[in-house]
Amino acid sequence: MKKLFFLFVFCFFSLNIFSQEKLSLDRIFGSQEFYQSGIGQINWFGNGNSYTMLNGVDNRQEIIKYDIETGDSEKLITSQMLIPKNDSIPINIANYSFSNDLKLVLIFTNTRRVWRTNTRGDYWIFNRESGKLKKLGGNAKPSSLMFAAISPNMKSVAYVSENNLYVESISENKIQQLTFDGSKTIINGTFDWVYEEELNLRNGFRWSPDSKRIAFWQLDASGIGIFNMINNTDSIYSKIIPVQYPKVGTQNSAGKVGVVEIENKEITWLKVPGAPRENYIARMNWAESSNEVIIQQLNRLQNKNKVYIGNALTGNVNNIFTDKEEAWLDVVNDLKWLEKGKYFTWISEMDGWKHIYLISRDGKEIKNITPGNYDVISIAGIDQVNNYIYF
Repeated sequence: MKKLFFLFVFCFFSLNIFSQEKLSLDRIFGSQEFYQSGIGQINWFGNGNSYTMLNGVDNRQEIIKYDIETGDSEKLITSQMLIPKNDSIPINIANYSFSNDLKLVLIFTNTRRVWRTNTRGDYWIFNRESGKLKKLGGNAKPSSLMFAAISPNMKSVAYVSENNLYVESISENKIQQLTFDGSKTIINGTFDWVYEEELNLRNGFRWSPDSKRIAFWQLDASGIGIFNMINNTDSIYSKIIPVQYPKVGTQNSAGKVGVVEIENKEITWLKVPGAPRENYIARMNWAESSNEVIIQQLNRLQNKNKVYIGNALTGNVNNIFTDKEEAWLDVVNDLKWLEKGKYFTWISEMDGWKHIYLISRDGKEIKNITPGNYDVISIAGIDQVNNYIYF
């Protein structure tokens, strides 16, 4: 009797094991069976009393708003709202953002990888008031748009396609091409391998606060040597992938900053001194004004960072401050303007410790506001009303 019982148990478990699906690479990486559970990406909404999250998978996604105090939820965007005209399947959301007035939703989908991350794809605008869904890019190739950004006045969207910069009206079917020299070696509004690898830069343009101008990087990658990579994974035969890759002692791409007027497409190039192939335009943004930009120019050794204020109308620049170290230093990512543009924050190790400094717009006043024998990692927030800084 015992023999029959053990034989039954052995056969039962053997059949159960063999009936299970075999473990495969497709099952591990191609399905969501083994995905770690989590809360996903959180986007703060409105005045910060609520946040939004993307729920669902594939073409059944919804954007849900959650109230921080009550925990109540509200569906802001349902999958049914995202069905294009003459189609029956909702678009898939890879990422999304809201306009300043929260009426427009910019949706990124159909993405493709550029270097490390998926920064190329299709963009759609959804109007929460009218319920209208619009695809951006006109007749652009599928998955060719990059870094779409709604203008501060919420009337237009700027984006990069095939290394040129464009602006598209949200309410009208009007697309303006702002740069015309984009090619494999002339790169407008985005970056080459070195800028992404060394400086963590991808999106290469910035709307002015008044929405009348766009400041952007242009890189000239001509003359950079080719490094051939081998792709052994996408097919049974390997493929050669040529990548422009400067090595030690060879030239980098030449970077510069231009400001283009949306109305007439005229470009003013900022006259930043120094050899463009021996320096990086490491950071650039509007200087709390629509007429001036602030630029960080990092030398190739990465131990000297010159800060310039540039006039967007004339192209003239003024070196207001220089940070330097014997070995190397970091660029400042969280530069913040205070007192309506009179001062900006700067994180530096100029006294041996990493601290927050206040620097006046003309560079004549430099004050350490966090003195002590400790390092400041980053600025968490600033309360200008009560004169507090959190770090």
